[in-house]
Amino acid sequence: MTGIAFVGTGFVADYYMTTLANHPQLRLAGVWDRDAERLDAFTRYWAVSSYASLEAVLADPAVSIVVNLTTPDSHYTVNRATLLAGKHVYCEKPLAMTVDEASELVALARDRALVLSGAPANALSDAHALCASLLQAGAIGTPRLVYAEMEDGPVFKANWRAWRSRSGARWPGVHEFEVGCTLEHAGYAASWLVSLFGPVAEVSAVSALTFPDKGPGTETLALGPDFSVGCLAFRSGVTARVTCGLAAPRDRSLTVIGDKGTISVRDLWDNRSPIHVEAFGAKRSLTHRGLDWLEWKLGRKLPVRLYPGTKVRYPKAPSAATLPAFPSQIDFMRGIAVQAQAIAGGETPYFSGATARHLTEVVLALNSGWRDYRPLDM
Repeated sequence: MTGIAFVGTGFVADYYMTTLANHPQLRLAGVWDRDAERLDAFTRYWAVSSYASLEAVLADPAVSIVVNLTTPDSHYTVNRATLLAGKHVYCEKPLAMTVDEASELVALARDRALVLSGAPANALSDAHALCASLLQAGAIGTPRLVYAEMEDGPVFKANWRAWRSRSGARWPGVHEFEVGCTLEHAGYAASWLVSLFGPVAEVSAVSALTFPDKGPGTETLALGPDFSVGCLAFRSGVTARVTCGLAAPRDRSLTVIGDKGTISVRDLWDNRSPIHVEAFGAKRSLTHRGLDWLEWKLGRKLPVRLYPGTKVRYPKAPSAATLPAFPSQIDFMRGIAVQAQAIAGGETPYFSGATARHLTEVVLALNSGWRDYRPLDM
């Protein structure tokens, strides 16, 4: 049994609590938040213990891993304090707001023989495992090109101020608009890409604030980019295009094109997302051929999207996991469970140390629109 504690009880903390039941080897010792009202609402809803301060969390010998769920601008400070207190860290993305700070944290963890791991956990999903197995089996030959979409739809046009988590925390829309959606969301795509195709050799990106009016109350804020697009050149030879935004229709798909076919993953936020494989030259399904015939007959494109190829069947799941409702169907606690298991076995989890920093670098490059940026050597 591994003792953990949450620092931060905002909107995302409820996603972690929802999936805690999937991992009985983890024991939540308590939670803390600098907002006393939010902390009280969270502890009452989930019936968990609270700490009086961050110092109290770090002084508790029952806590082995501190889960940093604070806002991105607080990540470095909380991570550093936790490592200095001799505890392992699992941090929501990104590790820090600069590459230098992320590098400092990685060095500090290494020097103190601690494990510094980072979210997101969607690259530990059943969908990722199935996609990886298809690539390894040569289902589409050698992968050459990848399209990754992380579009969340025009959320600033929705009634986002009324959005609440299960315990009543407000969705931090203002903060997300300020730091930029890429910093919040691009990691969901980057974690898949790096774990499937290895380290990124070069990033060339463009980012922009395309919709400066995010509604009443945001007029005087210094808003971050709400759109980014970047090309990632991997050392393995794969090239990927990643888009991230808050305006285009919701699309969280991944398409991998190899020299023998394609793999299409419908939703990177779905633990068991439908996955389709199509071999080049294979006979298309009756549905696809019928749609093609109908469009040619009518002389126009119909408002229907069909994924190419055959839907791949998943191995039977050992047990049904408890997941948040759509669209965040991710086992958020799986990353912490993997980290705890690795620590117990004297091993290093994949999404820790230099890999976590590498993902932070890639996301910072996309968010800032860096051109011809070469991440540090892993």
